[in-house]
Amino acid sequence: MSLKKLGLAALAFALALSPAMAADYPDKPITIIVPFPAGSSSDMIPRLLGPTVSKALNGVPVIIENKPGANGSLGAVRTAGAAPDGYTILMATTGVLAINQWIYAKPLYSPEKDFTPIVNAAATPNMIVVNPNVKASNLKELIALAKAEPGTLSFASAGNGSTSHICGEALKVLAGVNIMHIPYQGPAPALQDVLGGRVSMICDNFSNVVEYVRTGKLKAIAVTAKTRAPQLPDVPSTAEAGLPDLEAGIWYGFVAPAATPKDIVAKLNKAFVDALHDPVIASRLQGVGLSVVADTPDEFKAFIAKESARMENIVKRSNARIQ
Repeated sequence: MSLKKLGLAALAFALALSPAMAADYPDKPITIIVPFPAGSSSDMIPRLLGPTVSKALNGVPVIIENKPGANGSLGAVRTAGAAPDGYTILMATTGVLAINQWIYAKPLYSPEKDFTPIVNAAATPNMIVVNPNVKASNLKELIALAKAEPGTLSFASAGNGSTSHICGEALKVLAGVNIMHIPYQGPAPALQDVLGGRVSMICDNFSNVVEYVRTGKLKAIAVTAKTRAPQLPDVPSTAEAGLPDLEAGIWYGFVAPAATPKDIVAKLNKAFVDALHDPVIASRLQGVGLSVVADTPDEFKAFIAKESARMENIVKRSNARIQ
């Protein structure tokens, strides 16, 4: 069945959902689809929030289901085709909601048409890190090395269309360097090859790499933002290092299938926002470089539209298209 037919069926289901059923929500387990492998922030965040969200929603179990592939597209399609009843939710990142539609020649879903925003949970900048064997300690030295030895450096990414991919392509364009892109199925395997020295570097989200920098397993080059990250105050930003236009980061939100009733979305939003404001959870997120957002569905919808337009421009500029 096509996504269009699935959408019509979902709309009919939502219209048939009685106020009494919505009032009783939830009365069975809720599944959060994580469209990436285990071992990354996109997996950690829902697992951290799950128990607290469960308590707020009648104590029903919150189940985490990993469905990686195509930069989150497979998990997105799985969620888009689910019944719009609040029992299937997607952990959606920048790539899923703002990049895929521009980078893929034939996108598998429409972020705007197939999903209802619930909440933007947290955000973090990216950080360029290299294997300690790479003979560069800052952005200027890294660019000089890439120019002196064109084609010898490589950068890993969490997959085609991921923020780590877009960041690497933007670095190539802005610095005028030739660095080979090696995509992976998620950030965890990408990082393993950078740690092992099989790939030179990665521009991954801060929360995924900060502990490796703290322990000396990876060398920090720059945070891809206007300002430094307070968790690593000695690491300069790309703006300070001479590439102010190299700004990349990732945000992590939750969305439901299109046509999910507003009162169910409101219940979910409150449960997630309350969990994100829990002092223990907020401290844990901030400790790995994540900033809590915890906005409203309408605010998240407007933010997605703004980010989508920004990413369209970046993708076109870097020519990072996938057939």
